[in-house]
Amino acid sequence: MDMLLFQLEKDGEKPLYDQLYSGIKEAIITKKISVGEKLPSKRKLADFLNISQTTIEIAYAQLLAEGYIMSKARVGYFVEEIDELPYIQQDTVASLSELPKKKTFKIDFNPASIDIHAFPFQTWRKYAKELFDDASKELLLTGEPQGELSLRTEIANYLYQSRGVVCSPEQIVVGSGTEQLLPMILRLFSDDTYFALENPGYPAVHRMFSQHKRKVYPITVDEEGIFIHELEKTSADVVYITPSHQFPTGAVLSATRRAQALNWAAQSTSRYIIEDDYDSEFRYTGKPIPALHALDRNDKVIYMSTFTKSLMPSLRVAYFVLPPKLLATYNDVFNYYSSTVPRFDQHIVANFMRDGHFAKHLNRMRKIYRKKHDKLTSILENYSKQIKITGEQAGMHILLEVQHELSEKHLQQLASNADIGIYPLSDYRLDHAAASQPQFLLGFGGIPVHEIEHSIEKLMGCWDIKKHQSPPR
Repeated sequence: MDMLLFQLEKDGEKPLYDQLYSGIKEAIITKKISVGEKLPSKRKLADFLNISQTTIEIAYAQLLAEGYIMSKARVGYFVEEIDELPYIQQDTVASLSELPKKKTFKIDFNPASIDIHAFPFQTWRKYAKELFDDASKELLLTGEPQGELSLRTEIANYLYQSRGVVCSPEQIVVGSGTEQLLPMILRLFSDDTYFALENPGYPAVHRMFSQHKRKVYPITVDEEGIFIHELEKTSADVVYITPSHQFPTGAVLSATRRAQALNWAAQSTSRYIIEDDYDSEFRYTGKPIPALHALDRNDKVIYMSTFTKSLMPSLRVAYFVLPPKLLATYNDVFNYYSSTVPRFDQHIVANFMRDGHFAKHLNRMRKIYRKKHDKLTSILENYSKQIKITGEQAGMHILLEVQHELSEKHLQQLASNADIGIYPLSDYRLDHAAASQPQFLLGFGGIPVHEIEHSIEKLMGCWDIKKHQSPPR
């Protein structure tokens, strides 16, 4: 090669060596300069482009460092053979930086938030430190496909003691969250199986059914939970429900409807109930309600739960319990499956549970969340002329109905303008239809108890809802 001709902007913002480096690199990538071809000497190229040799030297040095060219002593620089790589152009980088970022709020009533200040880091660190040692080197290898036996054993013991669920470790499958496990459950049923979902319900769950092209019937939910009579009118063989604390309304499935649901499932060999028991650990009124699985005498309930609320969302440990008949199907369909949760994480959780720390942590968190719950509901009583709360028996959020002339979306925007995150119930409806009165999910798990009063007052203030004096009791 005699010479390289590049358009260099000597008065531009980009340094000359950088312009030259980019030009030569682009020419090499696009094969305008062939592999093995010799580049001009620094002196000749400097004279030709009317720039300093130092500029050429810096550009060549960068190309050499990145492997685009090679240097032969006393001979010169030659183009290297490089693998074809997807190079990100500058305009692509700019467009990525312009993507909308998830908005954060000074006050956030997100129902998914937990209290991050009460986690027992010292105890957790102890178990982690014990495991990351030469004595645990076998954990570097692939473990048991359904999850570590030690963890599945602890889960089985915990479910029996706390939820009345009788199962063996062999029936439990551990995975990294509902997003992974629910699609696995769907694959246990034929493609022509019809499903039913609570409406409103988890948007992510609805998306999972949709992405797997499953036919879904939305079933109405009221203060007693899902309408079983409405379910009976459909062709559904499998229903997904959250009976202990319906998401998002907070309704607890009544005893009558629990019996109706189990009777519905027992009427056909192809019928099953998927019970998502996502936050059953936290209940504030009455005695703990057993899981629907605990009442099942016909092996018709697939039980699901997670450590998201009880420990931390980032742990990504969830599990399901399969009836014996479906376990055989699972073993056929997923004979290749290997648990997606790191073995070290599984053993930390198992040891944490084995030594009683999980139970202690839950007891502590129940007290913390009960204190927040009671504070929240007490403050909201001051605004009871315009608001109504439901779903306050359990969980880490309540449902707030607002008597207001403005729409849900307008009220949400007013809150957002005040740097408050609030979540309309319509976002959780399969049809996105708004109720006759605005309704919002009000999560309290992530708000410090001493900030609850101020947070509610600021929310009510931006909606222009006045506090009233409660009559003396």
